[in-house]
Amino acid sequence: MSPRRSYDQYCSAARALDVVGDRWTLLIVRELLAGPRRYTDLHADLPGVSTDVLASRLKDMERDGLTTRRRLPPPGAAFVYELTVQGRELLPVLQALGEWGQPELGERRPTDAVRAHWFALPLLRALEGEGLVEVHLEEGDFHLFVGVQEGPVYGDGPAPREPDARLAMDTGTCTAVARGELGLPDAVRAGRIAVTGDGTVAKALREA
Repeated sequence: MSPRRSYDQYCSAARALDVVGDRWTLLIVRELLAGPRRYTDLHADLPGVSTDVLASRLKDMERDGLTTRRRLPPPGAAFVYELTVQGRELLPVLQALGEWGQPELGERRPTDAVRAHWFALPLLRALEGEGLVEVHLEEGDFHLFVGVQEGPVYGDGPAPREPDARLAMDTGTCTAVARGELGLPDAVRAGRIAVTGDGTVAKALREA
């Protein structure tokens, strides 16, 4: 575990960056907002991070109270990492950072990796109400827990139960929403997003 570096400035922003300012830390938080993850899963969904750096960051985050590590009961018996309450409180920070970074997204570069669930946080910013939403893209499916106060805010794959809404769209539409170029209601009205389901989120999108 590396010793914590500090800016040694009596400023809350500087203190926060003492904890989360290292490279990869906030992206690990992004992944753990999906719930408990194994080390191998985290490494697979953080292309570009070395095993040494990932292990070091996870130890630092556990020391700083952002994550905990626990062993799953048999037959899993693997260790998983998950966010603490303090770690989950970084969700609005990531949301604000993502919104600020929308103009920087631009066109996808040939070297850019992509995972379907990386669109989860931009869509969460755009959705209102409460409910379980399943999203279908060419890259894969993921689901969102809109308006939740505890637990995961999104997850890979189909929804774990019957969702309140299903959204089907192409990657271009989802990218436009993530960039802030296209609102979800506008995309629904234009026929670029197919909405099914009887929950409040689905009804709100159809009626907007």
